[in-house]
Amino acid sequence: MTSWRRRLTFTAVSVLAVLGAAAGQAVAEPPAANDVQPQVIGGTPAAQGEFPWIVRLSMGCGGSMITEQIVLTAAHCVPATGPNTGITATLGVVDLQDPNRVVVNSDYVIRAPGAGGPPGDDWALIRLARPVDVPTVPIATTPEFDTGTFTVAGWGAATEGGPQQRFLLKAQVPFIDDEQCMSAGSSYLNLVPAEEICAGNWDSGGVDTCQGDSGGPLLNRDANGEFVLIGTTSWGIGCARPQNPGVYMQASHFSDAILAAAASLGPRCTPAANTTGLAIPDLGEVTSQVTVACDGNASGQTKVEVNINHPYRGDLVVDLIAPDGTSYRLKTAKGDDGADNVNELYTVNAANKAASGTWTLRIRDVFSGDTGTLKNWKLTV
Repeated sequence: MTSWRRRLTFTAVSVLAVLGAAAGQAVAEPPAANDVQPQVIGGTPAAQGEFPWIVRLSMGCGGSMITEQIVLTAAHCVPATGPNTGITATLGVVDLQDPNRVVVNSDYVIRAPGAGGPPGDDWALIRLARPVDVPTVPIATTPEFDTGTFTVAGWGAATEGGPQQRFLLKAQVPFIDDEQCMSAGSSYLNLVPAEEICAGNWDSGGVDTCQGDSGGPLLNRDANGEFVLIGTTSWGIGCARPQNPGVYMQASHFSDAILAAAASLGPRCTPAANTTGLAIPDLGEVTSQVTVACDGNASGQTKVEVNINHPYRGDLVVDLIAPDGTSYRLKTAKGDDGADNVNELYTVNAANKAASGTWTLRIRDVFSGDTGTLKNWKLTV
């Protein structure tokens, strides 16, 4: 039986999975004993921090943080596009019962426009109610990484038809070309070559994604050894069976659509800007404010864009002050002697501060001899 994969089976341990009844999709019936390899081997526990952007979703799927607020997962894991506060994302841990886990609710879902048609359109975005302070993973935008040996990870079943896992597992699966994948027959004849990637041990099986892994990552490494997201777990026949590989959404084909949809969601808090120019006196100080109105905390990746005209930028010290009075040093008066102007984008970790309220940019001239002008600045929390 073909099943949406909430699936990540390594023959001994597995990682990602089929949504199941929670998402209104059909779930494969447990197979007969002679339909499955007697052992599932190849999975190992993931280390804390090894996949810091991986997400466990409450409906029994996986996902990946592609921005500080947006999760990429499988379309079959979510209902229609629109407001949705009913999904819970757990992240920041390998143990789902870790007391340090981060748990955030959703506030909006975008389901791929073609979802429900050919299986290749199996992607969706979930916007969280607030940004989270975790690294993100880049999406492959070209096919250069769509071959080789891939990495999969998730909390799905460790055996076909088995329970999902408490601890995050990982494994490696080799690429299988489209022609060979389709030669498996049955549902594989409906493979959409430009939109899907197959992976697994063709002859022996034994390593795969499984029930509970849908939407989780298929990864490769770039020239610098960093992970790139090249797909998400979609479907397969059983788990880890010989000549029945796992099938994954091919991110390089959908990257333009995914990134455009992510951009359309935008940040939850609208960026705030102050475009009123202010003179910066010699040996003086000026402050400029913006007001933010949105629920929740600021991001661990709070962005501050500052544009100042000044003939000697080494004179200036620049701070961001949160609504509660906490000060974040953006620029010191050292290290840039002789340079002019300040046109910079700074990042601060303000994750434990309320986003709503008045934020202040403070500029001090600490050496005599020159004056300048604050042109404008923008805050994205």
